[in-house]
Amino acid sequence: MEDLTGRVAVVTGGASGIGKSLCQRFAAEGMKLVIADIERPALDATVEEIRATSADAIGVVTDVTNYESVVGLADAAYEAYGAVHVLCNNAGVGPPGGLVWDTTPNDWKWTFSVNVFGVAHGIQAFVPRMLAGNDEGIVINTSSPDGPIVSLPQASVYASSKCAVTCMTECLDAQLEAEGGRLWAAVFYPSGRGLLDTGLWTADRNRPSELARERPRSTPAMTIADLTARGIPLQPLDELAGMVVDGMRARRFVMILDSSGPVETLRSRADSFGSHANPTHVHDLAG
Repeated sequence: MEDLTGRVAVVTGGASGIGKSLCQRFAAEGMKLVIADIERPALDATVEEIRATSADAIGVVTDVTNYESVVGLADAAYEAYGAVHVLCNNAGVGPPGGLVWDTTPNDWKWTFSVNVFGVAHGIQAFVPRMLAGNDEGIVINTSSPDGPIVSLPQASVYASSKCAVTCMTECLDAQLEAEGGRLWAAVFYPSGRGLLDTGLWTADRNRPSELARERPRSTPAMTIADLTARGIPLQPLDELAGMVVDGMRARRFVMILDSSGPVETLRSRADSFGSHANPTHVHDLAG
């Protein structure tokens, strides 16, 4: 994966936020792009923007919660380019936070249908074809430090879904290694020096009516504007995309900007585990 020119990348949730930044960086590397998103206007605008840089790109409206829709995405990718070398299962949503017993069944169904089943559907639809192609390639699953590294009690539904993504990716990579290792997997932890200005903050705009929350939220939704007004900086998304490209070339399983803090957190959690204590402490509730 040293030379990415002419390689084919598929990115779900590719019309905004981190997904769009990945597409922009992949295009700059000379890759061909299959951009998937559930929002057609944003998707069409992103494809047009990418093509304006002379990159080769197509857009496919995709609902990652629907397996047949993801199979349709794979069909479109292989019909257009004949191969897929990089699959980014990136689409994700963020449900309301709060106490676990105040969440609703639909909060869990919606979040896991996108964040977990969406990743599984991508693996199921693409990996057999990628293996059959016998090309070097990578499956990159977008997780989060919120869950796998620290449980983040105030975001229990989201954090739980991202724990599942990390575990799924570890299993996938081990299995791909047993298949010969020309195709491998990586887990991507978006993080950095500040907030991530992505569509996750307004994910409710795409929440299906049949999975609407069964009762109103008890607190208003937090927004990027609210947090930046408090002086919290933003993490540049293009820096994350560059880190992913570097990780692809270095064949890293863990893709994260700075691992020093998470490593110390995980060591502390291991110490708690070793003493039979809950690694998620009460003071973590304060963030």
